[in-house]
Amino acid sequence: MIEELLPEPVVTVEAYGHDEAAVASLYPEEEAVVAKAVDKRRQEFAVVRSCARRAMEKLGVPPRPILPGERGAPGWPAGLVGSMTHCDGYSAAALVRAADLASLGIDAEPHQTLPEGVLPAVALPAEEERLRRLADEHPDIHWDRLLFSAKESVYKAWFPLTGEWLDFTEADIDVFADPGERHSGGLRARLLVPGPLVGDRRIDVFEGRWTVQRGLVASAVSVPHA
Repeated sequence: MIEELLPEPVVTVEAYGHDEAAVASLYPEEEAVVAKAVDKRRQEFAVVRSCARRAMEKLGVPPRPILPGERGAPGWPAGLVGSMTHCDGYSAAALVRAADLASLGIDAEPHQTLPEGVLPAVALPAEEERLRRLADEHPDIHWDRLLFSAKESVYKAWFPLTGEWLDFTEADIDVFADPGERHSGGLRARLLVPGPLVGDRRIDVFEGRWTVQRGLVASAVSVPHA
């Protein structure tokens, strides 16, 4: 599901359901991070890292601990950029060599409407208006959840480039369906704060893809080099 949203140099690994073997395979440093966590948190933490290590193997990189750093961002081996996501019953990791992409972000969410009160907190008025029009055209898509997922992917691509927080309201995201399709499309995020420098070029727009499959909505953003 995630693979089809990203350009070819990126490798992805997904997992559905739980995996006790993944918990058992945690490195001691990782185990220490979730030693006091509830079982659900330990499962998600372990399975998504199992996905990431399998992705590392695809790139010929020896497996190693993946520890959360500042604001929870995963610490990747030198020369790699990547992103991880998990929600109930689903985990995924995407990795690419830093020479091929400047950054990327992925997110998956249950394909359900957002809890009451969340959308006004994360969406700009212009975004809400566009979502209303989309809902009239394609009422079977939970566009509010899709927008939330897109904002998460944008942030995950933004943070490794800047090391700074990006508020939900600091990116204006337009999501749209592919011609003739209802369950896949693109997204375009216009940054409302100064964008990151990639090489000698300032990036003011992030672009990506989304899909709805198997009860999930997933989005991905990739940032090319200048």
